[in-house]
Amino acid sequence: MVRNILLIEDNPDHANLIRDALAEARGGPFQVEWVRQLSEGLVHLRTEATAAVLLNLSLPDSQGIETFDAFFLAAPYVPILLLSSVADEKIAVEAVRRGAKDYLLTDQLNHRSVTRAVCKMIEYQTAEDALFFERERAQVTLDSIGDGVLSTDVAGNVTYLNQIAETMTGWTRKDASGKPLAEVFRIMDGETHETAPNPMEIAVRKDKAGTLTPNCVLTRRDGFEYAIEDSAAPIHDRGGRVTGAVIVFRDVSEARATALKTIHLAQHDFLTDLPNRMLLEDRVNQGIELARRNGNQLAVLFVDLDRFKNINDSLGHAVGDKALQWVAEQLMACVRKSDTVSRHGGDEFIVLLSEIEQAEDASISAKKLLMAVEKPHSIFGHDIHLNASIGIGIYPGDGQNAETLIQSADTALYHAKGNGRNNFQFFTPDMNARAVERQFLESSLSRALERRQFLLHYQPKVNIHTGAITGAEALIRWLHPERGLVPPAQFLPIAEDSGLILPIGQWVLREACQQARAWIDAGLKPTPVAVNISAVEIGNKDFLESVCSVLKETGLDPSFLELELTESVLMQDVESTSSALRALKEMGVQLGIDDFGTGYSSLSYLRRFPIDSLKIDQCFVHEIPANADDAAIVCAVISMGRTLKKRVIAEGIENREQLDFLKTQGCGEGQGYYFGPPVPAAQFDCLSYKGA
Repeated sequence: MVRNILLIEDNPDHANLIRDALAEARGGPFQVEWVRQLSEGLVHLRTEATAAVLLNLSLPDSQGIETFDAFFLAAPYVPILLLSSVADEKIAVEAVRRGAKDYLLTDQLNHRSVTRAVCKMIEYQTAEDALFFERERAQVTLDSIGDGVLSTDVAGNVTYLNQIAETMTGWTRKDASGKPLAEVFRIMDGETHETAPNPMEIAVRKDKAGTLTPNCVLTRRDGFEYAIEDSAAPIHDRGGRVTGAVIVFRDVSEARATALKTIHLAQHDFLTDLPNRMLLEDRVNQGIELARRNGNQLAVLFVDLDRFKNINDSLGHAVGDKALQWVAEQLMACVRKSDTVSRHGGDEFIVLLSEIEQAEDASISAKKLLMAVEKPHSIFGHDIHLNASIGIGIYPGDGQNAETLIQSADTALYHAKGNGRNNFQFFTPDMNARAVERQFLESSLSRALERRQFLLHYQPKVNIHTGAITGAEALIRWLHPERGLVPPAQFLPIAEDSGLILPIGQWVLREACQQARAWIDAGLKPTPVAVNISAVEIGNKDFLESVCSVLKETGLDPSFLELELTESVLMQDVESTSSALRALKEMGVQLGIDDFGTGYSSLSYLRRFPIDSLKIDQCFVHEIPANADDAAIVCAVISMGRTLKKRVIAEGIENREQLDFLKTQGCGEGQGYYFGPPVPAAQFDCLSYKGA
């Protein structure tokens, strides 16, 4: 569901930063409508549904607290996030006191602060709306329930029951008439189960109205219990003397249950029923107090599912929701009853390990969690394979309160993702600097494509028996204006996390195909070009159409394009991936498995997927022939490739000894610095290769 965000801001730089941040936010999608004046914002509010507002207190047509008051008067139920200068911070604080949700200082704006503040504000507003709805429904329920009415004489014997009273006590009016009140109207304390004081006795004895003690329970004649509320008042004759009393009571069992449910909803995630952020923070703070008293440690594990967006994008949110519920069950099964598993939002979970002896206990739990999440399972007929990254914060060293401790775990999580995902990392103080570095790269990366900072280098694939070039692998490089060449390992994971991998991947595909066509047009021998494809790209619904469009646009024969996918990418969603690969194969595109042997390595997918080539991962090639285990793996892959009629390429060849071994074993092609490094396109056809 698209959420409409109204941005009232006169500063274009602030507006652009906010729109860019919300375009990438996980809590979206957001549609940002930007206006410069308060009057324009008020007009927009009357014509468009608005989920939230970002409002600067200093506008051309309004200044200070009056800006907020005017908008709040027009839209008291729309959550407002204020944008304030440092000089106006006191005004912003006053506006929050009057009803604004929060404020951000404009000189401290960045993508992270904006997206967190907006998502948090909308999440809290959604929770408040849900809570309000439950309260309203409970009130309507109470209003529609009939009251029981029962009366007695001055001696305390029953004289009347209405129909509701008959149902709730289990006594008919005839049977109850003349019976002592205590026999018909049996009430007790709901917690202690001791007999509760009867307000009717007070009404008669003291001649004044009274009520039941809180948490009172009525026991029906057959033993069934109602939670009730009541009031009692004396009955007078004409002379004003007390002749009896009347008690009005109602069944509040549903109302009490609803109240408990409302509290539960306010503290738990609606999808997984796990504790939410609010309840987690309370438990972390309680756990810190307990650990402080007992001299123990406490651990917070921030768990984030790797590339989970692929599942939602390719299989739909119904499958994604079921996957999140399954993950919640797996995490719960890995911890003690005294621990807490919380859903932090989206595909993020937080695990609280209360009272651990040493940090090693947290690493043991983290390993269990990673293993539990990566277990293959099926949802609606789709084989799902998940991985997770985990950041760990330990009390007392990494934080003295819930907020700081969770932040430390979050920072460690970013480091785990930067280390290749599917691992866990403990927080260290220097990670803060690395988090800032990641934020800088992410911000720069969002503008790198439009500023033409990317370029492709090409590394040759060579027939190791003849030395002839058989193809080229296109490898992206980022030439940052300040940092120089940024290694792909530093920016590609960020691109995947932020969604930028889709436009970047589209650029790589088009650029590589254009270059391959340019070589052909220049009269050079046709050279197939290989492009690496990520899980995000293959899972995107528009991927097949984009490949077809690029081939048509560049005029490149599909047989000269090879798409390389890793084993883990192939196994993200077997059914959807298999369908996509068959469609690519029908186009004439070549398909290869990159880094073969490092992923699932299931022989079944070699039969299910229309694969043309296997690329032996360089980690096995580096140690041959000296390492017997690696040599055996390489030999097995080469033999299997020949048997299955697949091309086999060994990557990472760096010396003659490796080349001779691969020749002896019958490997067809090779790639590595022995033949040539990745170079710009202009140098590719000028490389001098060593003889094979």
